[in-house]
Amino acid sequence: MNIDVNGSRVFAHTGGRNFDPSIPALILIHGAGNDHTFWGMQTRYFAHHGYSVLALDLPGHGRSGGKPLSSITDMSSWLWQVIECLRPSQINLAGHSMGSLIALEAAAMHPDKTKSLILAGAAERVAVHKDLLEASLKNDPSSYDMITDWGFSKWSHLGGHQVPGLWMQGGSKALLASGSTGVLGCDLVACNEYAQAIEAAKKIICPSLIIIGSKDRMTPPAMAENLIKNLVNVEIQSIESTGHMIIVERINEAIDIIADFLKQVA
Repeated sequence: MNIDVNGSRVFAHTGGRNFDPSIPALILIHGAGNDHTFWGMQTRYFAHHGYSVLALDLPGHGRSGGKPLSSITDMSSWLWQVIECLRPSQINLAGHSMGSLIALEAAAMHPDKTKSLILAGAAERVAVHKDLLEASLKNDPSSYDMITDWGFSKWSHLGGHQVPGLWMQGGSKALLASGSTGVLGCDLVACNEYAQAIEAAKKIICPSLIIIGSKDRMTPPAMAENLIKNLVNVEIQSIESTGHMIIVERINEAIDIIADFLKQVA
C-alpha cells in the first residue's frame, strides 16, 4: 500500500488485506536499517485476525521515498503524519528496537489518541557500541556482521527456526545490505542520541506491553527496568533463550503474546 504524505511516497505492508480505518489499526515500526519485512509474519497474522495492519517503511527505507530522518523525535512526528492521512478509528503502536523508541515517543506525543503500546527489544537508552557506530557511518559491511552476531541468541545461531528453511543470519545480513548508503549509520546515530525515553514514558496513559529476550545482548533486560518503572500500566513478557531479534527469532511466541495483550486492551 502506497500512502502520499506531504508529497512523499510511504509504503506500508497490510498483510494481504485492504486497510480499513473503521477497524482497529495495528501499526508496526521496524528497527535500524530494516524495513517492513522484519514484521512479515506478524503482519499477515493480525491482518487476518481483526486488525487493519500497517507495517511501515520509514522514510528512505524499503519502498518508501525520501531521505532517512535524523532523530527519533522526527521519526515519531512523521509517524503521526502518516496516521493523520489514514485516520484509523483506533491506534495500537508496536515497535522493535529503534522502532520501540519511535513508538514510545509517538505515544507520548498523543497519549489520548494511543490505545495501546507494544515495545520489543526496548531500553531506557539504546546505546550503540562504538565499533558498530563507526563501521555503519563508513558504510562498512562489518556493521551487518556485528548486528547479526550480537542480535541473535546462541540458539538462533545454531538454526532451528520455526519457519523451515529460514536462515535468520543470512536474512538479517541481506536485509541490512539492501538499504541505501548511509541509512544504517543515520538510524544508529538517532538511537544513540535519543535520551528522552523516561520523559516520554511518564506521559503515556495507555496500557503497554514490553517483550524482552532473556539473552538480549544489544538491549539487555536490565536496561528496560527504569523504563518499566515509569510506565503506569505495563505488562512484561520475557521469552527465554531469545536475543534482541525477538520478533524474528520466536515468531509464534511473539504473535501469541501480542494477541493476548491486544485482547485484554480491546
